[in-house]
Amino acid sequence: MVSIEGGGGQNQQKLNMYAAGCAIVASTISIIFGYDTGVMSGAMIFIKDELKIHDTEVEILAGILNICALFGSLLAGRTSDYIGRRYTIFAASIIFMLGSILMGYAPNYGVLMTGRCIAGIGVGFALMIAPVYSAEVSSPSYRGFLTCLPELGISIGVLLGYISNVAFGGLNLKLGWRIMLGIAAIPSLALALGILKMPESPRWLVMQGRLGEAKKILRRVSNSEEEAETRLRDIKEAAGIDVNCNDDFVKPDPLKKTHGEGVWKELIIRPTPAVRWILVAAVGIHFFEHAVGIEAVILYSPRIFKKAGIVGKEKLLRASVGVGLTKFVFVFISTFLLDRVGRRRLLLVSTAGIIAALAVLGTCLTIVEHHHGGQLVWALSLSIISTYTFVAFFNIGLAPVTWVYSSEIFPLKLRAQGYSIGVAVNRLMNATISMSFISLYEAITIGGAFFLFAGIAVLAWFFFYFLFPETKGRSLEDIEELFSKGISGRAEAVKSDM
Repeated sequence: MVSIEGGGGQNQQKLNMYAAGCAIVASTISIIFGYDTGVMSGAMIFIKDELKIHDTEVEILAGILNICALFGSLLAGRTSDYIGRRYTIFAASIIFMLGSILMGYAPNYGVLMTGRCIAGIGVGFALMIAPVYSAEVSSPSYRGFLTCLPELGISIGVLLGYISNVAFGGLNLKLGWRIMLGIAAIPSLALALGILKMPESPRWLVMQGRLGEAKKILRRVSNSEEEAETRLRDIKEAAGIDVNCNDDFVKPDPLKKTHGEGVWKELIIRPTPAVRWILVAAVGIHFFEHAVGIEAVILYSPRIFKKAGIVGKEKLLRASVGVGLTKFVFVFISTFLLDRVGRRRLLLVSTAGIIAALAVLGTCLTIVEHHHGGQLVWALSLSIISTYTFVAFFNIGLAPVTWVYSSEIFPLKLRAQGYSIGVAVNRLMNATISMSFISLYEAITIGGAFFLFAGIAVLAWFFFYFLFPETKGRSLEDIEELFSKGISGRAEAVKSDM
């Protein structure tokens, strides 16, 4: 069975503007997170100069946000099942605002680290909840587009962070980096107020037995009454509620846990074969997203460009703006391709491009490092081009597909906490790269580090090729069937999507 929510005709193919508005507001938290990631890239240069910290402390400062985000994402899964998706976004905004205020004040390294840790918990909440909320208000026709908005938000934030580095980098040393970090508190407060005006996820409401409220919201996020009814029927079936029930409120069965209780047992201890493969796919794609080394480029691009031969803080920061601009442009393009080309094709093409770009970047950096004469202009130019090419291929496929795919493959009851496991792995790998890249390239050379990332990308391509069926156009309630067919069934699904 392949269920397409909403009746046929042209209505189903039209983007519902109310659903789009909900996803855009939810994705604002991703802009704030992206800003923090991008701005720290340049801020670390000034923080190191003022606070006199060494490279190990720089690595810890860069990575601690993601260690704390790991715990935040795991906590957010249960929280969102208990208080709802909307209030979880509100909590993420407040937590991040407090962290930003502390970082902007930071008189010393200890306070700066405390603020970064608090912000990290907010990041964990944000990364888990924004794609889930977007997926749950979207129809299949535009789910890829709307669920990709958080990733687009991150790229916008990263670009704004790089621009902030250039804009505030000319201020005096004590003031510049503090404004860069503290200013993120303003949009955090605005989001906290704005999200309260948005609706709750209709799928979460059904899980609580609040069918009347869910139906009203589905009418607003659907293009027709027929589509709303079809979506409601599919959600009720997935939640174990009689599809013919027309009551506004159904008391949840006490034996059916509706606030996330017992989910860990179904995910980890006694999963069905389908859930086991879904979990492997979700954890795997989140692992590989950062194992290919993207965070090394996003956080340490000034160091990479310096190794390639660019000198001067202003030139290094401007070259980093190019990384942010490339990221934004290609994530923006991907939002229009996910529902046309499909998740699987984008993922495979993207990963192949990543392998080629990393191989070229590793070769150029190795040549530059072993050259002892004058500046090799061709190698410098090719290093910059391959860095931008890596960022482009990463952001047109692997980056957006990671968040879209893993937010849509889990069954309704397991979605929030299952997705939170993937996000926790994502943050763990992000922190691992952030906190070890300097030590890694000092041990095996910077070229060697990128050859290592290229090798990991090769493994990623084969993992995606054999384990990832296409989910484009299927309802959230129908996707589990793809993973219920066993390996041979999934192989047939993969062939049919090629």
